[in-house]
Amino acid sequence: MQPGPKNLITDVPGLRVGNAQDAGLKSGVTVLTGDAPFTASVATMGGAPGSRETDLLQPDKSVAQIDALVLSGGSAYGLDACSGVSDALRAAGRGYKVGPVVIPLVPGAIIFDLLSGGAQDWIQNPYRTLGRAAYNAADADFLIGTQGAGTGAMSAMLKGGLGSASLSLGDITVGALVAANPMGSVTTPGERHFWAAPFEIDGEFGGLGPDPKSGLGRSLESRKIAAIMERANTTIAIVATDAPLTKAQCQRMAWAAHDGIGRACVPAHSPGDGDLVFAAATGPVTGADDRTLGIVGHAAALCLSRAIARAIYEASPAPNDILPCWRNVNA
Repeated sequence: MQPGPKNLITDVPGLRVGNAQDAGLKSGVTVLTGDAPFTASVATMGGAPGSRETDLLQPDKSVAQIDALVLSGGSAYGLDACSGVSDALRAAGRGYKVGPVVIPLVPGAIIFDLLSGGAQDWIQNPYRTLGRAAYNAADADFLIGTQGAGTGAMSAMLKGGLGSASLSLGDITVGALVAANPMGSVTTPGERHFWAAPFEIDGEFGGLGPDPKSGLGRSLESRKIAAIMERANTTIAIVATDAPLTKAQCQRMAWAAHDGIGRACVPAHSPGDGDLVFAAATGPVTGADDRTLGIVGHAAALCLSRAIARAIYEASPAPNDILPCWRNVNA
């Protein structure tokens, strides 16, 4: 397994990602869409999720394919980003067709970034506009770090962000996209070494290797909790592949990918996190054999761990930041 040419989720053929953010708001939206509808499902392990249209992604529900997935800041307000994406899809004539009517179905999830230092004195919800702008910006190339849904993200000790990574498995590609805003830390005490370091490839988040100390994981220090509140958390992600997965197999891939959160964030899946992973498959819906599905799920978890570390590694400072960036702490 090696990273794809971009080391982004858009190494999966046919996928595009768009970001939109507001520097004053210190928040934003990230949209994943495809050249064609794709199969999707979801798995939620956090105790405080915020989401839209996730029920229809369960394997027993009738809708098999969708046109976009949304990751947004803004807590519950951010769910309106899905409406902006829906507007853009409707204008493009894309969506679930019922006779002459087209109904865009846009599942999404949110992080809590309302206390990240941005202005909250708006009158009209800004996320619908941000959602449409993110969809319209969708491309195979996109920026990570303090971008899109990761603009106001924070981990326990360091500024969070938007991350992505990919792996090529020969004739199959797997990728991950994440807005990393966990309650837990993404680095060991001292904020130098990433928990995800054993999975790093080619120095993609600093190349410092694993922390040589033992007995780690017992310290739960958190600058974020000290500065704001315990429930300002959530890691939301999308994992994708061009393997020929069914909707049920997409859900299995999403469950497996949650291992990537647990390996990169300590602790993870807490009562105050809304940890959620969407899974998307662009291949024909013929189904994969169990061995292939297992390898794809494993690759998705590896990509997600690396994407989380890359999100924090690539974060950049901005006015009124509550927490420092990794690069500042390790300058």
